[in-house]
Amino acid sequence: MMTNKLKATAGAALLGLGLAGPAAAQDDTFKVGVITFLSGQAAESFGVPAWNGGKLLIEMMNEGGKLPAPYDTKGFGGMNIEFVVVDEAGGATKQVQEFRNLVQREEVDAVVGYVSSGDCLAVPPVADELKAFTILYDCGTPRVFEDNSFEYVFRTAAHATMDNVSLARYLKSRDFDVPSYAGLNQDYAFGQDSWADFTGAMEQIYPDAEVKTALFPKFGAGQYGTEISALLRERPALVHSSNWGGDLQGFLIQGTARGLHERSQIVLAAGDHVIPQLGNKMPDGIFLGARGVNGLAAHARGGELKELTDTMWDAYEAEYGVFPVQAPFRMWQALFGLKTAVEKAMADNGGTKPTDEELAAAMKGLTWDAPSGRIEMALADGHQAIQPNAIGTTKWNEAEGKMELVDVEYFSARCVNPPVGIKATEWLAQGFPGAECE
Repeated sequence: MMTNKLKATAGAALLGLGLAGPAAAQDDTFKVGVITFLSGQAAESFGVPAWNGGKLLIEMMNEGGKLPAPYDTKGFGGMNIEFVVVDEAGGATKQVQEFRNLVQREEVDAVVGYVSSGDCLAVPPVADELKAFTILYDCGTPRVFEDNSFEYVFRTAAHATMDNVSLARYLKSRDFDVPSYAGLNQDYAFGQDSWADFTGAMEQIYPDAEVKTALFPKFGAGQYGTEISALLRERPALVHSSNWGGDLQGFLIQGTARGLHERSQIVLAAGDHVIPQLGNKMPDGIFLGARGVNGLAAHARGGELKELTDTMWDAYEAEYGVFPVQAPFRMWQALFGLKTAVEKAMADNGGTKPTDEELAAAMKGLTWDAPSGRIEMALADGHQAIQPNAIGTTKWNEAEGKMELVDVEYFSARCVNPPVGIKATEWLAQGFPGAECE
């Protein structure tokens, strides 16, 4: 444990680096370690927007009165929120060490982080070893909680099965003919699992469709000439990709230049976050999701959460001059969930800063509202979230000079996420038992 003098020194150093809020007594502050990509190919379109959204929300929470109820109270239960930010670049081994540093050196009260599925698989065992309350705010692989169980680790966003079931259901709802399809996905857990989920869903919804080539270029490949040539030769009716970040930008720019989108329908499991970078270079007619009711699909939605969504949307646009895509939305739902859990734990313990054990008890099975919709910690014994999802079609608005989503379809959480007690692959293979679709 650090002495009070060392704590004060560390706080002053963080403040000098611009990484922490005003120095305060330990019980008057809640310190969060935030991990996301700040460099590398995943930074521009995902990691940096995620942190921009997180920093903005923390500042709004610390000021108090900037958000609709029940989030209008100051900080977390009146505690000022401090933050320490860590770059996720560098791989799983590095991230495990960074996690240990956050918990043992920085003595954070909670960790919120991780975009890469590889990091999400590596960190949770260490979090439980250290008994450190941890929120996985993104990453897609279902394996995190389907292959393991953890006491102190929670994922506040749905896993990638939702994305790919939604795509298949969207195709069917639009009576889209799919005689054949192929895939191009990154060669690591998220890409492999996404393709398995998509093919599993398509086998149920389009059982007669022919599965053609499945391509798995390495993460960060950047160049896709060989893969695009293969897709052009095979001429599948549809090409599926869960690529993201710089990989997705590269694939779309290179594929569009060679007319891939004119020969095959392109469907993107997590594609909205490259729209600000690509602008009118994003082709019309792409079917894409945003890993939840996020980004443009959230802004277009009405309902009781419109005030919260519009508050965050307007604040983000005013601060950064661009609309928020899926990354800040997913960071927001994690931080809103953390605030809800902290204040629930404080209500139960008489108003003191909660321990890791108290936070874990409060988060387990929790439900809260976010700009993305109602978030429910419904799976993995209350450690894995489900949420609604949306799929839309890209269309460039020439008059306004911006990309829009049209023909947006919204799917309820229990329509596109597996129910309790069954793994995603089994749920798909059995034909979506228990799915509740409107």
